[in-house]
Amino acid sequence: MTVDNIKIAIIGLGYVGLPLACLFSARYQTIGFDLSQSRVDALTNGCARLFGADKERLREAIKNGLVCTTDREMIRHCNFYIVTVPTPVDSDNNPDMTSLYKASETIGSILSKGDIVVYESTVYPGATEEACVPVIESVSGLKLNEDFFAGYSPERVNPGDRDHTIEKIRKVTSGSTAETGKLIDEVYASVIVAGTHLAPSIRVAEAAKAIENAQRDINIAFVNELSIICEKLNLDTQDVLEAAGTKWNFLHFKPGLVGGHCIGVDPYYLAECAKKHGYRPEIILAGRRLNDSMGEYVGNQAVKLMLKKGIPVIHSSVLILGFTFKENCPDTRNTKVIDIVHVLKEYNACVTVYDPWANAADVMAEYGIPVYNRLEDKKYDAAILAVAHDEFKNISFADLMKPASVLYDVKGVLKREMVDGRL
Repeated sequence: MTVDNIKIAIIGLGYVGLPLACLFSARYQTIGFDLSQSRVDALTNGCARLFGADKERLREAIKNGLVCTTDREMIRHCNFYIVTVPTPVDSDNNPDMTSLYKASETIGSILSKGDIVVYESTVYPGATEEACVPVIESVSGLKLNEDFFAGYSPERVNPGDRDHTIEKIRKVTSGSTAETGKLIDEVYASVIVAGTHLAPSIRVAEAAKAIENAQRDINIAFVNELSIICEKLNLDTQDVLEAAGTKWNFLHFKPGLVGGHCIGVDPYYLAECAKKHGYRPEIILAGRRLNDSMGEYVGNQAVKLMLKKGIPVIHSSVLILGFTFKENCPDTRNTKVIDIVHVLKEYNACVTVYDPWANAADVMAEYGIPVYNRLEDKKYDAAILAVAHDEFKNISFADLMKPASVLYDVKGVLKREMVDGRL
């Protein structure tokens, strides 16, 4: 196989797979496979926003020949399979690789000799060769590095980021043999303008992905803990960070809610792997516990500020601005804003969640709460800016708030004199 005769199949058309399919379609014959017929229909009709992609880029990809399908027979003739399915954690924060196993079964049922399978889904070091490849071998009857080959290239998609698009982020690649690694690297390098880094093994590439987000998680946990300390010392966290940031080697992180499908999830895969090898990680899990608690902390801080102002919390009206896990992105997976909602409802507050980006039906199905895509014409006892969507920049809080009210800024984007509290 050479770069010239590559035919690509993307397995999973979500926040990772769809941008990747659009990118590859500019150079290669590319087919996107997904189990959801409604998603495939929406993408075929050019609807991209709900899946984290650019509408114009999707339309251009379709013009270039990108086909989206739920029919596995349509990807049988491909020879370069890229798996981009979700790898979440369960309710106990244990890795859930169900979708990864099912994707491996699908590929195994259509794989031919000489084909290459590349995994992009986040896993623990060793998962590709120890957990996924055996599924392919069992279903296909083929043998790794004799009949087919594998690789791992960790996804580096940043949903909602218009500057760091997929082709502008350097890509790590790897292969099950030296030759396979070079070919995989060449394929990615042909579309990634930022360049690639060929790792010496699949396990190294897997480990690199795991620590990318674990490192960021720990750094955010540190500044979140700093924010809690500063509140008790009656200090403004932003002032402290600004002063500390004048040193050349200070790392600039901000406190906030850590949700989504990467930073809030990936460290658990690394921790689980470590525990299986006889070591219980302390710093990684401590960071996770702290970051997971921040939604509850914000909710309680808002309640505390309301009580200080003499505002009855029971039956109060509270507006939460934003529900997605980050700004300018429709992704609500693992959003920690739901923890704020739960705290306020424990006090019998009447909570309204406004988010122009979130899919209201998906939120109701996943979290059981209504989310409004338009702002109601009413005044509130309290408002919490939880997500910094661009649509919130020009909101007139004076028109939203009652004369005696509380405004809490989770993201630290509002003017200090406007707010009663912030992280």
